[in-house]
Amino acid sequence: MGQSRPQRERSHAQRMASRDGYFAPESAIRRIGNSPVTPFLGGGAAVLLQVAHPLVAAGVAEHSNYQRHLWARLMRTLRALYLITYGTRDEADAVGETVRAVHARVRGETAVALGRFPAGTPYSASDPELMLWVHATLVETSLSAYQRYEGALSRADQERYYDEMTVVARIFGTPASVIPRTLRDFREYYDAQIAGTTIAVTPPAREIAAVILDAPLPTPMQLIGPAHRMATREHLPPRLREEYGLSQRGLHRLMLPVAARSIKLTAWPMLRVATRLSPSPRLLGQSASSSSR
Repeated sequence: MGQSRPQRERSHAQRMASRDGYFAPESAIRRIGNSPVTPFLGGGAAVLLQVAHPLVAAGVAEHSNYQRHLWARLMRTLRALYLITYGTRDEADAVGETVRAVHARVRGETAVALGRFPAGTPYSASDPELMLWVHATLVETSLSAYQRYEGALSRADQERYYDEMTVVARIFGTPASVIPRTLRDFREYYDAQIAGTTIAVTPPAREIAAVILDAPLPTPMQLIGPAHRMATREHLPPRLREEYGLSQRGLHRLMLPVAARSIKLTAWPMLRVATRLSPSPRLLGQSASSSSR
């Protein structure tokens, strides 16, 4: 028998219409994820929220060369989310397996006191509580960015999106037992974290934030840099914005809607050039493994 031809890569339109993944074409997660404002105007704030947990910041600072490879790391995260949302179940499961394997290698102890955590505190990227916090930042910033720049979502759509994002969290390895059951439970969890003493901006978090806000974007994406930086500041809770030393300017609020409209026209083509979306799970695994070293 002759060798079979390799399967041709699906276009984004074909993926949007596909029904062989975890989510259907009419799902809230596909609709919200298909707007470029979700990753581009919510993604920076999500990362700053994530590293505002001192143990997440310690893991990023000690186990990745974020100063040199920050954008490559973020693009790999976008690829993973893309394949889980729009890929087949096999593609999504392969991505999840790769991410879980990378997380298993990210562990250590804090070298100095960070926030309420004393020196010598163990951390692990597979810690369910840290995984839940990272998941929470993606939910919060995605809903916030979409509703601010695209349009309001009904309560039912918000709840549907939340339920679908819990599937993503479980694929990444977050135990179902720690994930808030409903959107209301999630809001209570998130608000308690922001009001509590665990989430606090530490020196490693400030260093990571400086790279995110000041480092040049990849060439195809440089046009959206100012909007990305403005949105990152605007979507942070006031306390964390202050702890990061970021100013809030009224002019930013006036400019962001205009910037969002331009991003809708240009961002997806730029993103596909910058990241080559829809890579094979094998290649995604290779790049994710290298990013953990």
